[in-house]
Amino acid sequence: MKSPLTLDLHGRLAVVTGSTSELGRTMVRTLAGCGADIAVHYFSNRERADHLVEEVHAMGCRAHAFQADVGDATSVMNLKDQISSTLGEPEIVITNAVSQYPWRPVLEQNLADYHDQYRTSIAQNVLIAQAFVPGMVARRRGRFIGISTECVMQCAPTQSAYVSGKHGMHAVLRCLAKEIGPSGVTVNEVAPGWTISDKYRAGGQFVGEDDRGYVSKVPMARRGTDQEIAHAVAFLASDLASFITGVYLPVCGGNVMPCV
Repeated sequence: MKSPLTLDLHGRLAVVTGSTSELGRTMVRTLAGCGADIAVHYFSNRERADHLVEEVHAMGCRAHAFQADVGDATSVMNLKDQISSTLGEPEIVITNAVSQYPWRPVLEQNLADYHDQYRTSIAQNVLIAQAFVPGMVARRRGRFIGISTECVMQCAPTQSAYVSGKHGMHAVLRCLAKEIGPSGVTVNEVAPGWTISDKYRAGGQFVGEDDRGYVSKVPMARRGTDQEIAHAVAFLASDLASFITGVYLPVCGGNVMPCV
């Protein structure tokens, strides 16, 4: 009888930008659960980053917290140098960090909000790729995974700054996938829907008026969880996904379905 497939990431180093966010924390724990060492990135919440490092250590993996502004070239290159000297060379990079801003209609949205989303969606992926992908290409091994959103296929009212940034990210990563494909390094995106995470669980109630309106459109008739998103990320980070690249993977219960 054949043994079951496992997601074995032992001996590999993963960088997760925005590690201290709701989804970031779950991805860090999941990757560490598969055996990966973790470079925990944070922008301002050092206390939460340190606590996350302690959690990873308790799971038997190496981890260290690193501060950086992912939209600034100098800061990202410093991040790369600090990770290399402290933990080594990453084989898995996950661009999850994104800034928050008030969502308004296009006619009312401040132009600065579009610049803000450019920095954390497009510039982040360009700068992180320039910092870490050359090493992956040289070693002919690596996984680059961008966290997108189902919103890029919906373009709903008030989403314009967010989805314009994520659309730009999508274009950058598709080009990158084609450019570095011959090296064996893969580039993919995971696109969550409206996800249940710790902040919702802490409230003790998942279903409100907004939930019902959203869930009514989801073929699987529920919201997904942060753990389900993290499972998809871990799969794409593993050897089981060695021939998958350039993919935009919605993990949203069928709420959006890319078509051919």
